This record gives sequence, C-alpha cells and structure tokens, in this order.
Amino acid sequence: MFAIIGGTGMTQLSCLEISHRQIVRTPYGEPSGPLTFGRIKKQEIVFLARHGYGNTIPPHMVNYRANLWALHSLNPTRVVSVASVGGIFADLTPGKIVIPGQIIDHTYGREFTYFENTEKPITHIDFTEPYCGVTRGRIMEAAKLENEKIIDGGVYAATQGPRLETAAEINMLEREGADMVGMTGMPESALAKELGLRYATIAVVANYAAGRGTNKHAIRLEDVHDVLENAMFGVRKILERVVELDGH
Repeated sequence: MFAIIGGTGMTQLSCLEISHRQIVRTPYGEPSGPLTFGRIKKQEIVFLARHGYGNTIPPHMVNYRANLWALHSLNPTRVVSVASVGGIFADLTPGKIVIPGQIIDHTYGREFTYFENTEKPITHIDFTEPYCGVTRGRIMEAAKLENEKIIDGGVYAATQGPRLETAAEINMLEREGADMVGMTGMPESALAKELGLRYATIAVVANYAAGRGTNKHAIRLEDVHDVLENAMFGVRKILERVVELDGH
C-alpha cells in the first residue's frame, strides 16, 4: 500500500478511486481525519489530509505523531508528502515543484518524537539524510516520464506558523542555507524516520517568500490559491506515475 499525505491545496486526489474511509485510533490521539482508501491505476492507496478535509487544522496544531503512526500501522511501501512552500532561492518561483533534500527546524512546542519513555534507553536516529533517497529518486523518475519539470534538491526551512515570516526572518533563513520555507516539514519528516518509513516530500512553491520577488512589501494571499490549483495538476500526474512505478 502506498501512502500520501496532502497539504494545503490538496485535500483530495481526483485520480483516486475511493473504496472507503476509516477512522484510526492511535496511542497519540486522533489523526487529522479519517484515512481515505482506494486505488490509483489498480494500486492500493491510503490518503490523509494533513490539515483535515476542511483545511481547518493549522500547522502548529497538526497531530503529526498520530498521523504518521496511523499510516505506519498499515505498513505502507512508501509515504509521499505534498506540501506548499514559499520560495527563497531566486529560481523557486511560484508554481515550481521541488523535491527537497535537506531540512532546517525552527519549530517549537510540537510533539516531535516517539522516544519519550524514560524507562527505556535513550534512542537517537541518524537524521543526516532526512528524506528517503530511493523515494526521492522514484519521484524524479516519475516526473521525467510525465515531462513535468521539477527541481531536485534544496533545503526546506520549517517554521512554526501560522503567521508567515518577516522579510528579515527570510533573510536569516537564507543565510542559514534555506532555499524554501514551510510550516509542516517538521516534525513530520523526523517522525517518519523514527518509524522507518520511506518518506519524501514534494514541495510546491505557492508564493515568493516575504521580501522576495513580487512580495517585497506584502504577500498577496489571494494569489496563492490559483498557483496551487495549477501546480497540483502536475503533482497529481507525478503521483499517479510514482504509484504505477511502485506497483511493478
């Protein structure tokens, strides 16, 4: 079974033939919503809307532990997360699709680990490569087959939200080496690593980051919806092909 986590702009998959929805209970509370089961090109799929199916859960209140645990319980072949980001690097213009390779964590106060039992030995995970290389490669292969232009690599800076960043904060993130900024990359990727999931992210540039491009003085949030709607068409094509490749 192939698992997909959808973010803002992707509360559903038009290419998914839905069979049923199921509420899953976890030791960490309830996920963002019921899991949606179905098929894409005859391959079994489970889909979860990160912010809820009404897009009502802000990034800092997502129950990331429950979400990843629920998917892990199904033993998925791999997990692909779709997330919207702001472009810091000049080439990351609105509508571009990026497969990040690294991450910087600026979130706080979130439940960020499963290893919190003080009765057991301390457990460390290797987070040198935060994303699964094989899954990233499969996404790149799928994009090539679909003639979809995507950018391979880049550093994702995860911020707390729900407010957007100041121009000064974006300048700071750039100095740290960030190419894009989003609010959901952590602790999701670290939790996936703790569970041994083959996880990678497809990042869609929804807008220029604060102080960049056409957003020198303000970000026009009304433009974001149209950008995401257009870009998600390409993302769905890539996901369909990834699923097809995974089934062979």
